[in-house]
Formats: sequence, C-alpha cells, structure tokens
Amino acid sequence: LLAIETGLGRERKRKWDPRTIDLDIILFGQDLINEKNLTVPHPLMHERRFVLVPMVQLAPDLIHPVLEKKMTELLDALPEERQTVIPLMEE
Repeated sequence: LLAIETGLGRERKRKWDPRTIDLDIILFGQDLINEKNLTVPHPLMHERRFVLVPMVQLAPDLIHPVLEKKMTELLDALPEERQTVIPLMEE
C-alpha cells in the first residue's frame, strides 16, 4: 500500500499532515492480523464515521471480529458531532 500511495504522489513528512491519498486495510473477512506494520481490523475503524457510513451501506449486518458488534451498532454508537462525511459526488 505504501508503494501505491507513493506512486500516486503522497509525500510522508509529519504524521498528521494533509495527504493526497491514504490507503488502509480496514477488514479482511473475520481475520485478525497484528504485525509490526499492519493491524486488521483497523484499530480505529469503530471511531470513524467516514469508515462506518460506507461500511453500513455495503454490509450493515457484518460483525466486527473483535468488538463482536454489527456495523450498524458501531455507527449508532458514534456521537453525531464526532465527524462528518462529505460526499464528493451525488449519487
């Protein structure tokens, strides 16, 4: 993924700098991966509205393999003010 990001023009300077692209593996079925440079499921996915909104649209009943909750439950538990999702295009 890092090579793809670099190929698409991403420069890594500081950790929280704006970026042209950011690729993450959010889930891989029900697999759990915990390696030095990769943790799946993504450890913050349940806190990110921009992850959960499309996840609920695609697979609302999918169960988080660690938290053992449906994607809809995770989204419902997220405070409204936490984050907003701004679509880039209308459907």
